[in-house]
Amino acid sequence: MEKIAVRDGRWRSLLTWFDNEAVKVDAGDAPARGIDWPRMLPFVAMHLGCLAVIWVGVSTAAVAVAIGLYVLRMFAITGFYHRYFSHNAFHTSRAAQFIFALIGATGVQRGALWWASQHRHHHVHSDQPEDVHSAYQHGFFWSHMGWFMARENFPTRRERVAHLLRYPELRFLDRYDGLVPLLLAVALYATGEALALFAPALQTSGWQMVAWGFCISTVALYHATFTINSLTHRFGRRRYATRDDSRNNVWLALLTFGEGWHNNHHHFPGSARQGFFWWEIDLTYYGLRVLAALGIIWDLKEVPAVILHARRLSGTR
Repeated sequence: MEKIAVRDGRWRSLLTWFDNEAVKVDAGDAPARGIDWPRMLPFVAMHLGCLAVIWVGVSTAAVAVAIGLYVLRMFAITGFYHRYFSHNAFHTSRAAQFIFALIGATGVQRGALWWASQHRHHHVHSDQPEDVHSAYQHGFFWSHMGWFMARENFPTRRERVAHLLRYPELRFLDRYDGLVPLLLAVALYATGEALALFAPALQTSGWQMVAWGFCISTVALYHATFTINSLTHRFGRRRYATRDDSRNNVWLALLTFGEGWHNNHHHFPGSARQGFFWWEIDLTYYGLRVLAALGIIWDLKEVPAVILHARRLSGTR
């Protein structure tokens, strides 16, 4: 398909619902903080879909699926989108790399290449004007969710993930990032209808599964992960003298499976473990250790002892 310049009409960005490369988007030409309103529609629709529970009701099966998908997708995002694709904190096979990129894509936070490229950009410019989701620089709303709705941040920063571009399967997930979530929604609907037919005692249905397993679970996943941008550079405690305002927040660490140990992370981003000390709960790291024991991943990087105790602020432990 021939690429269409964005200046030919904002409505053409609707094409990017289906193919991110259908429209030529040059971040340098896009206006600063120019919200891409057509691309906001699916995000808004996801939130409105949560209201469907008024009509479809609730069942133990639907809630269990919602919780299970939250846990699975949070692990894929924190363990692989973040610690693997963004920071190379361990090694894995090409097959496992693809499987977890696929699971992460169901979280509707775009492909692993886009996610990692934006996160690496954040670390280079953390809390500086160029940091596109810095709460310190741009305020809560923009850092929480405004930044990824901006046309200037739509393209994948390919120069930051050049070593991953050689994998066509990752490029496919990045280009057609709406396909996997759509297939998940269809699968949830089909599962709910099958359960209604063959296990009516569960009192669920196709649309109930979509409302709970897709909309509610995904919206919860959204805002939990977004808090790492919007809150962990404003609220919490600082152990290390990093060049930004990153902070450790125990409540967000629990909610995001360890990502809330954010000051730790900015002190040494390459560690597979973000809860540096035994009392800092890091569920993602525990999951990674299980995968390592199974031989699925290997060479988990730990924070070196000399770095663990370097640049400590007085009065911290």
